[in-house]
Amino acid sequence: MRQLLIWAGLLAATATAANFPDAAIDEHPQKAAKGSETAVLAGGCFWGVDAVFKNVKGVSQVVSGYAGGEKSTAQYETVSGGRTGHAESVQITFDPSQVTYGQLLKVYFAVAHDPTELNRQGPDTGTQYRSAIFFANEEQKRIAEAYISQLDAARVFPKKIATQVAPLKAFYAAEEYHQNFLERNPNYPYIVYNDLPKLNALKQQFPQLCKR
Repeated sequence: MRQLLIWAGLLAATATAANFPDAAIDEHPQKAAKGSETAVLAGGCFWGVDAVFKNVKGVSQVVSGYAGGEKSTAQYETVSGGRTGHAESVQITFDPSQVTYGQLLKVYFAVAHDPTELNRQGPDTGTQYRSAIFFANEEQKRIAEAYISQLDAARVFPKKIATQVAPLKAFYAAEEYHQNFLERNPNYPYIVYNDLPKLNALKQQFPQLCKR
């Protein structure tokens, strides 16, 4: 169940655009000719993460769902028990000619969630709310691991990053009522307190990465 508590932790831990670096290792520009790619990221409740990436330029689709566990347990009520191995995740389809994988990770670490929290995000606790990057190939793995090392070395956050980097075995879309949740429920208390601040942070800190 979503807890209706103000998420002060994100605001306290999130770095500002002024000291948040670009990924030193990123996709090669020539990949732009290959068309769309997908990224699967977990950062707590998928409602807010979904909404953030829907507002990033070059992103054509975001689906809320589950990754890390088996198909048989990929249902919200089961995942909520915290014993399935799944994490609430989003599958992002993007055009690398407009936004790179490294830039998506910049948004992910800077405003989509607090990567220093272990097995929780703000008011939500359990392994299903863990911070995780599910890589689809070796290039995504290399970029993700290098960026985490880069951010830790620069001490961008007051604590070490706890984000898991794991291979993507499968992604399972969540129930329909979870899709586009923020857009459909902008006045829901959890959204107002925990997720709208993420959108505001994206627009204020990274206007160059936002859809116009």
